[in-house]
Amino acid sequence: MEKQTYISSSEISAVDDLYQQYLKSNSSVETDWQKFFEGFEFARKNFQEMSDSGVPENVKKEFCVLNLINLYRAVGHLFTHTNPVRERRKYSPSLDEIELIGLAQSDMGTVFHAGSEIGLGDAKLSDIIAFLKQTYCGSIGVEYRYIRNAEIVKWLQAKMEPVRNTPDFSKEEKIGILNEISKAVIFENFLHTKFVGEKRFSLEGCEALIPAMDAVINKGASLGIKEFVIGMAHRGRLNVLANIMKKTYEDIFTEFEGKEFEEALFDGDVKYHQGYSSNVVTKDGNKVHLSLTPNPSHLETVGGVAEGISRAKIDTTYSGDSSKLCPILIHGDAAIAGQGILYEIVQMVRLDAYKTGGTIHLVTNNQIGFTTNYMDARSSTYCTDIAKVTLSPVFHVNADDAEAVNFVVQLAMEFRQKFQRDVFIDLLGYRKYGHNEGDEPRFTQPLLYKNIATHPNPREIYMKKLIAEGVVDEVQAKQIESDFRNLLSDRLNDAKQIKKTKVTSFLEGQWKGVKMATDADFDKSPETSVDKKTLTEIGKKITEIPVGKKFFNKMEKLFKDRRAMLDGDKLDWGMGELLAYGTLLNEGHSVRFSGQDVERGTFSHRHAVIKLEDSEEEYVPLSQIEKNSKFRIFNSHLSEYAVLGFEYGYAMASPESLCIWEAQFGDFANCAQVVIDQYISAAEDKWRRMNGICLLLPHGYEGQGAEHSSARIERFLTLCAENNMYVINATTPANFFHALRRQLKTPYRKPLIAFTPKSLLRHPKCISSLDEFSKGGFKEIIDDASADPKKVKRLVFSFGKIYYDLAAKKESLTPNPSPQGEGNKAEEVALIRIEQMYPFPKKQFAEILSKYNLAKEFVWAQEEPHNMGAWGYLLRTVSPHLKGGQLKCIARPESASPATGSKKVHEIQQREILEKVFNS
Repeated sequence: MEKQTYISSSEISAVDDLYQQYLKSNSSVETDWQKFFEGFEFARKNFQEMSDSGVPENVKKEFCVLNLINLYRAVGHLFTHTNPVRERRKYSPSLDEIELIGLAQSDMGTVFHAGSEIGLGDAKLSDIIAFLKQTYCGSIGVEYRYIRNAEIVKWLQAKMEPVRNTPDFSKEEKIGILNEISKAVIFENFLHTKFVGEKRFSLEGCEALIPAMDAVINKGASLGIKEFVIGMAHRGRLNVLANIMKKTYEDIFTEFEGKEFEEALFDGDVKYHQGYSSNVVTKDGNKVHLSLTPNPSHLETVGGVAEGISRAKIDTTYSGDSSKLCPILIHGDAAIAGQGILYEIVQMVRLDAYKTGGTIHLVTNNQIGFTTNYMDARSSTYCTDIAKVTLSPVFHVNADDAEAVNFVVQLAMEFRQKFQRDVFIDLLGYRKYGHNEGDEPRFTQPLLYKNIATHPNPREIYMKKLIAEGVVDEVQAKQIESDFRNLLSDRLNDAKQIKKTKVTSFLEGQWKGVKMATDADFDKSPETSVDKKTLTEIGKKITEIPVGKKFFNKMEKLFKDRRAMLDGDKLDWGMGELLAYGTLLNEGHSVRFSGQDVERGTFSHRHAVIKLEDSEEEYVPLSQIEKNSKFRIFNSHLSEYAVLGFEYGYAMASPESLCIWEAQFGDFANCAQVVIDQYISAAEDKWRRMNGICLLLPHGYEGQGAEHSSARIERFLTLCAENNMYVINATTPANFFHALRRQLKTPYRKPLIAFTPKSLLRHPKCISSLDEFSKGGFKEIIDDASADPKKVKRLVFSFGKIYYDLAAKKESLTPNPSPQGEGNKAEEVALIRIEQMYPFPKKQFAEILSKYNLAKEFVWAQEEPHNMGAWGYLLRTVSPHLKGGQLKCIARPESASPATGSKKVHEIQQREILEKVFNS
């Protein structure tokens, strides 16, 4: 991270120290100071060279003026009037110290040809400086000179400099801005007076967000955008819902009244977390669809979800044309600087897997985070410095200057449409009250809130300006306020008559025809089989490689082996998985898959994308199966949190597609725990939003240590309730095939948490025949085909890969009768595989107990330590069904970490588990 240095104009010695530091190593000072000092060095060197060569004094000074112009372009944003309630931090040397670059106060009246650089032609130095101050040091500050694309830099300068970053709106446009800012201010004031003490996370102090949103939507629509997907946290959300999304005021007021939801089984969420979708008509008559993504209190988490929704719609609704849809992310200043997920999201913007054609980032900059001062909230100069990672321009604008805000957002929208890149707008305002309306901010920021208490709101400031200009008079201004307050009062009266709160609509169009599940839907999995003829045809296509192209010898052998599996009717895990995707593609369902190394697979089992030996040319066998469908698979960047959020969002907008995220190892899924907790497990209960996302989490104890063994089964099972998701650990390729297909063969959608194998990918016993793919569906429980119910005394239940270890142990015991002459110990044990842990298959479990009614011992065998895995869950779930029997757990000893780092200790522990299972 760069060292940040803030210097007041009085600290001249510090300036010199900083300059000397720069001379030793230019990278040791902040980027903006680098540019500043580079300018001084350029001017001084040229000045010296010209002096030595006898160049006339006036020519030398022309270069100095050119240098001054570029200094304003580069660092003018440090000297703006963008802070409405505080003095800006002082930076030195300031741009007024022109002597430092070879100019003097006596040059102010001199005419310089360098004025042509900014469109002034020959101009006095005083006029050039006035131009530069107006353009780069007024209510708008711009960071863009770090952008390495000359076309972008020139385009931005051509848009800003001819108009001096000073808007020139018509009377009608100004009245329109006044109307928008009035609605924002009066709405907040109305809520504050009518619902005293209620949390609403007020927008007051940054109400300019509403005219900004209105302007960006209107401008975007005029440039061809048909849809906006919005992600934002709670501050200002109610104002956006009411005045941008057009959610009715009475619906919002009903939520304030705290009335129960229309659906009794729906828990709901607080009013400032709800999602919403609507169609609006812009001022120019363009129709636009708006979607506001539901969000948790984890501030920036929604960004990945909104980007995923956007990409899904770009891929499907707009056939890949990102100029038709634009994501908008609204950040708080503390969150954009402090939440690491934003870095993960920003790194997506140019990646083929995740790009959405550029995002509009709007920052409601309150200059505070809960009670934390901005100086304690970041090390960077600006909260928006993340933008420099992707060389995105940043516009800093005084949120009290309504016209400057509108000008900037329209320019930003033009930029996005032209260059398909991210752009950041920093709305510098304040927060009128505490973090919520019950907080007392003067406890922690007494001086700031003393200023805020007497500061006029943005409407008062703009109204005064328009009255002075003669655009409106005081009577008109008061009438706007009166009319809107009367409307709100009427809607509040209507709300008081409503008995129950409505569930707000979000993405309903895409989900038409998909029903909510009932308990009965989980009694048995649906038929998901595919006939042998189709399976064979698809199997042949995905095991063929193009003739005439040279692939690695190992790759060619792998594909020959896969064809041999098909011919020999012994399909391994990789083939079973690929057949699931191929059959769904063949039925018109698209497949979207991303995660770290998923194209090949972490354990080299998938090879969904293969490359030629001597080039980067790729071949995707499954793309040969597409029938009005697409197979999209992408290696992700090294991110879990943002990528899982993105894929969840993609699935949220694509109920007819199979959407998958795979962790490199299941252990790493906890990096995305917020998405799992706040969205995957809870969204249907909070927001009535289904989702069919699949999580593939490699899990299994094979001596690889604490970070490469456990996907934390126990964590997922603690999140299970109300049939909110599937949790499985399939032990055959065919059952995994049926589980994947089940995601699109039910009339509802549920997330699938699939703990997937590592060593089983090549285990000689982990195979399936075509019969198993072409008959039935997913088996929630797999019985022991070798067990005789008349001889079984002990039922051993397991979940996942340990079954194969238990089966091998049982097989090794089969030829050996007990030394006491009591028969074969192995015959007394039936190994029952629970393939689906949630929703727990009660009926199938009861059938197993009934079949083995002579069994008196019930054992749960797991690889995980006693305090992890499924054991705690099973105590609650299975014990009531044993009718007096006791379930005994055989597992590793309780442990603070999931697994030992010693291969030998691992093997000893594994043997102990197996021995205990088969011994009394």
